[in-house]
Amino acid sequence: MNVLRQNQLKYRFIFLVLISVWFFSMGSQNLYAQKAKKNKVRLNVQYVKVMGGEAYFNIKASSKVKKKNIKVSNINLSIFNVIEDEKILLGKSKTNSKGESKFVLKNSYASQADSSHTFNFLITFKGNKSYKKAKKKISFIDANIEAKIITKDSVNYITATLFDANSNSPIIDESLTVQVQRLFNPLRIGEEFNNTDDNGKILVPIEEGIPGVDGNLALEVVLNDSDDYGTIKAIVNAPIGTVIIDESTFDQRTMWSPRNKTPIFLLIFPNLLIIGIWGFIVYLIINLFKLSKS
Repeated sequence: MNVLRQNQLKYRFIFLVLISVWFFSMGSQNLYAQKAKKNKVRLNVQYVKVMGGEAYFNIKASSKVKKKNIKVSNINLSIFNVIEDEKILLGKSKTNSKGESKFVLKNSYASQADSSHTFNFLITFKGNKSYKKAKKKISFIDANIEAKIITKDSVNYITATLFDANSNSPIIDESLTVQVQRLFNPLRIGEEFNNTDDNGKILVPIEEGIPGVDGNLALEVVLNDSDDYGTIKAIVNAPIGTVIIDESTFDQRTMWSPRNKTPIFLLIFPNLLIIGIWGFIVYLIINLFKLSKS
């Protein structure tokens, strides 16, 4: 009996060990599966500076899920200024439904460059249940654009100078774009590439006949997504365009106008027809009533 009882205890012990191993392996698989479900997040950061306006980061978050690129929305980002080995938290931002975020840099950031006058920033995402943590570094040198309109031999030109904001030295052989602001896409004027000369300048003629509201044009000189300087934009407003003639029929009574601008004839004739039809129906009803009484 003792031998039998000992064998039973051994079998129970082996069974419990096997059950424990099975539960442990299943738990490990579930934990691994949960970890495996997390997707990588890619952060794209663009530095933009508008002369006389804001300096900010355009941040875009995306991820590849089931072989499809998607926008990652509603994730919290932290923006740090990195000086040597020190990280200074500037603030936090959150992506919108399109996976985009705009973080405006305060004026005080200009004093946060390193010894080489280079600005270094770090954008981080701590991760969540669906996505792994991510980070993106961006570095740039602060630069400025000064632009103005000049006239030579009755021809209007826009001239612009690109220079280092710290040393005021000209920046040579960088391509600037000149364009006119428009509601959807800007209208480019001049050559496709306008490289700065030894003085950091460009000179671009402005075509005649460019339409503008009240003849005013908003001209942009843009350094686009430079590896060293980011995106810098200077805007010049000048009354050198052609006055737009308003040919809108919005306030007129036309077939495509809203209901309160319906053409008069469409108001008169349909109403006359309706009144006539109802009048005839009433006349028939009255006559039928008289016949029933007689």
